[in-house]
Amino acid sequence: MRENVLLIGGGGREHAIARALEDSEADLYACAGNRNPGIARIAAGFETLETTDPDAVVDYAAEIDATIAVIGPEAPLEAGVADALEAAGVYPFGPKEADARIETDKAFQREFMQENDVPGCPDFETFDDMEAACDFVDEYDGDLAIKPVGLTGGKGVKVIGDQVTAEEGKEYIRESDYDRIVLEERLLGEEFTIQAFVANGEFRTAPAVQDHKRAYEGDEGPNTGGMGSYSDATDELPFMTESDYEDAVSIIAATVDALDDYRGILYGQFMLTETGPRVVEFNARFGDPEAMNTLPVLETDFLDVLTAARDDDPLPALEFAERATVCKYAVPEGYPTDPEAGATVRIDEDSAGDALLYYASVDERDDGIYTTTSRSFALVGVGDSIAEAEAIAEDALGVAGEDGLRVRHDIGTADLIQRRIDHMGELRDN
Repeated sequence: MRENVLLIGGGGREHAIARALEDSEADLYACAGNRNPGIARIAAGFETLETTDPDAVVDYAAEIDATIAVIGPEAPLEAGVADALEAAGVYPFGPKEADARIETDKAFQREFMQENDVPGCPDFETFDDMEAACDFVDEYDGDLAIKPVGLTGGKGVKVIGDQVTAEEGKEYIRESDYDRIVLEERLLGEEFTIQAFVANGEFRTAPAVQDHKRAYEGDEGPNTGGMGSYSDATDELPFMTESDYEDAVSIIAATVDALDDYRGILYGQFMLTETGPRVVEFNARFGDPEAMNTLPVLETDFLDVLTAARDDDPLPALEFAERATVCKYAVPEGYPTDPEAGATVRIDEDSAGDALLYYASVDERDDGIYTTTSRSFALVGVGDSIAEAEAIAEDALGVAGEDGLRVRHDIGTADLIQRRIDHMGELRDN
């Protein structure tokens, strides 16, 4: 039977999901607050609506006779869109509101890990009294990460000893007007992500990916939603061992075991420390940009994962091509602090060469495609090695040009990766 799949969301991650379903036995429909031209060209229908409005999403799902829905971003999960779809008889591949709290409520996330003996949890304390939090900063023996409890688009965390001083951290706590925050020990090491496909008490994992949050080359500047990422032709990254990957997967296994009836993607963001992986955070959906590393090398039909999840069948074994990927985002000039919209996007799928183009936040007009104030588009190279994939992405960026745009060209380069390897070597030798 042919499926009618509803894709919810309009960013680069969702464009990657749409591409993963393009050749499946499914008719794809999409809805988002923005019209993504790449998704619109693949989908049989595209509706612009507020994706955090469960009624609006359910109404569109009914209009297209959706049989499965894939929820891309975190905000609709927090709004209970999965719950509403399930109540309307549409299978949602994405966790219900209560399960999505593993991402949407950082205090819940840490308390869940503690109560269920999930390994890798850092020391933490939760505060709704900001002066008490500042006192804790003064009293704590070491550096701390300051985390707002709710969603901040990847831009709310401040790390004492890295991004801010203790005094600047306390100023941030006092002036940010958050109702609750989590203060947790600063983890030292190299970050990486493993995304797990979860349903019916089972999970299947994808190769590890390393994202780059900092805005500027050399890991400088403010945090962003993610400037790009890379994966290797193996499950692990060059600074990891096979056992590091397996240890992280065991943390995911303990988490899935403790989450009853979770379905969708469980994204574990880990810090590889001198003693092994620790949990930076969990997310309840594909990463953006990490989906653009994972889905292009997924050889298993993603639709088979979705239908197995819905039909309560065993999840298929996931096959990934033994290929490396490098993803580089083009963002508007001034992003993320003072972005300037309106630059022309000069690249399309035909002119991207061997690279894959994923549109994110762009404005398609009669006379072309223009940037907005968010990340604009990503170019992904896929190759036998990270170096080959990086060169493919760079070639496409040369076609795109950089008028009104900015890119972190160092992502996936040999120099930056060697710095990661050297850093882990130094930590493990101490």
